[in-house]
Amino acid sequence: MTRKAFKYRLYPTQPQRKDLERTLALCRRLYNAALQERRDAYRKAGKTVNFYEQKRGLPEIRADLPEYRRIHSQVLQNVIERVDKAFQGFFRRVKQRGKAGYPRFKGEARYDSFTFPQAGTTGVKLQEGGKRVLIHGVGSVKLKMHRPLEGEIKTATVKREGDQWYIIFVCEVEPRPLPESDKAVGIDLGTNPNFLVTSDGEMIEAPRYLQKAQAKLASAQRSLSRKKPGSNRRRKAQRRVAKLHRKIANQRKDFHHKIARRLVNRYGTIVHEDLNVIGLARSRTAKGVLDAGWGQFLKILAYKAEEAGRRVVGVDPKHTSQDCPVCGHREKRPLWVREYTCPRCGAPQHRDVAAALNILAKARTEPAGMGTDKSVPLEPRSPVLKNEESSQRGVVTLPLIGGEG
Repeated sequence: MTRKAFKYRLYPTQPQRKDLERTLALCRRLYNAALQERRDAYRKAGKTVNFYEQKRGLPEIRADLPEYRRIHSQVLQNVIERVDKAFQGFFRRVKQRGKAGYPRFKGEARYDSFTFPQAGTTGVKLQEGGKRVLIHGVGSVKLKMHRPLEGEIKTATVKREGDQWYIIFVCEVEPRPLPESDKAVGIDLGTNPNFLVTSDGEMIEAPRYLQKAQAKLASAQRSLSRKKPGSNRRRKAQRRVAKLHRKIANQRKDFHHKIARRLVNRYGTIVHEDLNVIGLARSRTAKGVLDAGWGQFLKILAYKAEEAGRRVVGVDPKHTSQDCPVCGHREKRPLWVREYTCPRCGAPQHRDVAAALNILAKARTEPAGMGTDKSVPLEPRSPVLKNEESSQRGVVTLPLIGGEG
């Protein structure tokens, strides 16, 4: 059994919006109070307050503060669990000698969701065949169920995104693997002009949603900068900017889902570069990298492949754009050179297709620790160039580009 998330849009009425906002505000207050209690206990008495001690204090809070009685007890328990997870992450990072990041208090804009940990039995109930959902403390809210739920509901999270509300059901579903496939492909990720190029020669153009919306976004941000802090006009301008960013993010995610699904349906093994996306996002190419969303795409590809019984492998990206996939000759070339002829073997190459072929070849020649199956065959192509030097370099003998690719 695996767990899968289903996200649906909610359409609350104005009174229901106020109830949702109130629930978020009370959960945020409880989060900050639990965090303050842990900080004070350690600073003043050197004592560590754990999850169960704070959880046992919830009935007393509900008795003393009537406003908390309308919130489901399990939602409040989840708030305490979030504080505990924040401290667990802090202590883990301290042990790893990384940037510790002590848990922070949550401002109004930094607490956007509350969770029913046992939504399958309490707190949330679907009504009218999925047209409405009954949320404890809020009432019956209109729901747009654009796709059917699968499996058994385990948790439900109500989330605010800008001025819109969503509910996310996490369900336990039976895995549905696709038929086995021995087809393998290497993919080379890019930013301009192609988002992705495969070792089969397929090129998928980069949509560059942020770049296309840049003029509208700049206008909205200039308008926001002129508004008086705390005014209604500033809040309206903030919502406009947030709406534009949300649209860009949704377009990008939709594109990633469709490309990942196409690859998973077509290939049994997908090999990609094990990129340091965080590092690239801090370089001079940051804007293009973030617009392409490589990190999100690779995560979506990985979970879709796991669900379908496919395999995704990351390999070292070093020299993949410099080596000839036919003879292994290595030569640095400027980025503007997209097509070239190998000076050693004379094979015509496209830079990105050659990189994708090298990525696929690395999955066969790198150490077994990469988790690749060396028995996965390549599709036959012709003509094929063989030489002793390619085997000495550890490069799989591959065909010239130009046949069917």
